[in-house]
Amino acid sequence: MVFAWQWRNIVRTMAKKAKKKKGAAADNNSTLATNRRARHDYTILDTVECGMVLVGTEIKSMREGKISLADSFATIDDGEVYIRNLHIPEYSQGTWTNHSPKRTRKLLLHRREIDKLMGQVRDGNKTLIPLKVYLKNGRAKCELGLAKGKQDYDKREAIKRRDQDRDITRELGRRVKGINA
Repeated sequence: MVFAWQWRNIVRTMAKKAKKKKGAAADNNSTLATNRRARHDYTILDTVECGMVLVGTEIKSMREGKISLADSFATIDDGEVYIRNLHIPEYSQGTWTNHSPKRTRKLLLHRREIDKLMGQVRDGNKTLIPLKVYLKNGRAKCELGLAKGKQDYDKREAIKRRDQDRDITRELGRRVKGINA
């Protein structure tokens, strides 16, 4: 027999559980690491989303936020895409089953996407760079960018253009506010 005051508590706990589930779904799509240096050193021509083949301790370590994309790149070997130099430190609670931090990991793409990327990389002066690693519906994904290296003068041009755009937006903001007409 359930009393009225007990029933209210049951309904409250059910509502709390429903709220937690909604919040967990929102946390599922979170960025774990970004490669900001890649956007500075390379011109990104195209991007593609791909899955990652990981072992259990790797995904646990990634969820702790321990991942570094510095100096990582992707290669195409025998029709398969691999990411190299992606540093995922060993899981803190792991035992002898821990993974090696810099092992080569396979990326999952459709055959047509791999063929397209292979053709573009063979054309010359282009490489595959991981731009972002994130979780999507509980799965680890990598945003891979087809990139072409920038020269020093290209980098300086980009910095100048960015500064000019910033000055223009600042001036437009002042004119709209009526500070300096």
